[in-house]
Amino acid sequence: MVTSAQQDSLWIRRYHPRPHSDVRLVCLPHAGGSASFFYPVATAMPASVDVLALQYPGRQDRRTEPCLTSVSEIADQVVTALVPWADRPLLFFGHSLGATLGFEVARRLEREHGIVLAGLFVSARRAPSRKRWETVHQRSDAGIIDEMRRLNGTDVGLLTDPDVLDMVLPAIRADYQAVETYEYEPGPKLRCPVVCLVGDDDPKVDQDEARAWSEHTEGSFELRVFTGGHFYLSSHQTAIVDLIAQWAEAVAAPGDRP
Repeated sequence: MVTSAQQDSLWIRRYHPRPHSDVRLVCLPHAGGSASFFYPVATAMPASVDVLALQYPGRQDRRTEPCLTSVSEIADQVVTALVPWADRPLLFFGHSLGATLGFEVARRLEREHGIVLAGLFVSARRAPSRKRWETVHQRSDAGIIDEMRRLNGTDVGLLTDPDVLDMVLPAIRADYQAVETYEYEPGPKLRCPVVCLVGDDDPKVDQDEARAWSEHTEGSFELRVFTGGHFYLSSHQTAIVDLIAQWAEAVAAPGDRP
């Protein structure tokens, strides 16, 4: 049964509701991304997994809302939105900005609500304790577009449409500001398992930075390396969906995880 608190959340998109699922998968988009990026994942997941995709302010159906420029502020609001959905085990899958955000939301859920994730999948992002000096959010519009082209995560045709750019650039800039100004605050390690997924040619994270996620959990840790760059997952959707589905199955029927 979906409660009124669940139904009214601006943050949650549930493209294929599965009310009798065993596990909920929460998908957290990358900088400039939206909930619809995970529509194919929601479609491909088995009926045992209820997929929730986060919709950040300032884009698509929330485009009239002010963008948020702090991971901490986003995390605080996401926690409030997600608590009503924690009536069954939660898995997180966060890509890039979404990985950092997922980590901070997981910390808050443990600390403030005693909710421990069944698994945290972090994709294309270095560990919170590994800092790089990045200033994409301070560039001109053209500079931000150049970065998007470099990462190859956006349809090139969209980057030449002035009307589309006017709509999406403010959210992209705000998201970059949030992730680039993020400062990790040392604290208790997570209790949940962490799986890090990364492309072998990702300019934003190397394998040492990815492996450092192991320092942030008392649970198990696994590193999965795929061929490709920052958006490697576009070419490996089936393998990633299978991995998460197998994990969800093990959560529902406790035993050895994949």
